[in-house]
Amino acid sequence: MQWLRRWIVRTSRAQNVDLSGRHIIVTGASTGSIGFETARTLAEWGAHVAITTRSDPDRAAAQLRERLGGRGEITGYTLDLTDAASVRQFADGFRTRNERLDVLINNAGVHLDLMSEWKQPKLVDGHEIHWRTNYLGTMQLTHALLPLQLQTGERYGEARVVNVVSMLYKRGMNSALFAPPARHNSWSAYGNSKLALVHATFELQRRHAPHLQAYCLHPGAVYTNIASKGLAGHPFIGKLRAALAPVEAFLLMTPEEGAQTSIHCATQPGLEGGRYFKNCAPEGSNTQAADTAAAARLWDETKVWVDAT
Repeated sequence: MQWLRRWIVRTSRAQNVDLSGRHIIVTGASTGSIGFETARTLAEWGAHVAITTRSDPDRAAAQLRERLGGRGEITGYTLDLTDAASVRQFADGFRTRNERLDVLINNAGVHLDLMSEWKQPKLVDGHEIHWRTNYLGTMQLTHALLPLQLQTGERYGEARVVNVVSMLYKRGMNSALFAPPARHNSWSAYGNSKLALVHATFELQRRHAPHLQAYCLHPGAVYTNIASKGLAGHPFIGKLRAALAPVEAFLLMTPEEGAQTSIHCATQPGLEGGRYFKNCAPEGSNTQAADTAAAARLWDETKVWVDAT
């Protein structure tokens, strides 16, 4: 049956690169996630990898080392992107402990309310939860680590930011990035947060290349536990999904397969940034993402928020 799965689930693989001496951060690397498998491969290829989870990062790091047979430079840290103090603490600590940061992989994120039941947005710090987690928290971290990355790029030739977005960024609208839409929809809110990250990727490239290269990507349709969190509060649907898990797993990518484009963008030598990737290859973005005026405005407004946080 594997031949059938290979025909249904078309995947690409990143080429092996010697990462000895490189320092890489992978956010959202809990067990069974895309981030976990991304970190595993990068450590296997020789990088010093710092992973983050919202809870029990030491356990995730230990499991990674176990998967690597006790090898690999992997350290776990707690990071909650919705908590400004948590982001500051992690970024400050990393800068204190490390003289370089070659790659920041912004993998952490949430996709909640998959049944679209919320008629009003769920707020964190006054912001819609997808926006606060996927975009604002990620950008606070990115800005906090940007000086170290630029220093690394100047000293060693290049540093990289890799933003894991989704093809669902196409559900986002530029108008919704600056004013709440009249009607709330969680799928659109998720798309808006990912469209904002696409803009941030392109703006990082425009402002900081060649010392910094920035990439965004769609990892593919991957079988992870993110859907379980999005279906919280629906035990019947959860049980039905659990019963159909073998079918879903057969039809979707594994986390290891879904990690390949992140790994490709983080490691492939000479890879031009400022682009959206899918299946380890660049793909054109839509007209909303091509709006440079919206991207510049969003960057400036985000920077004001970051500086005040």
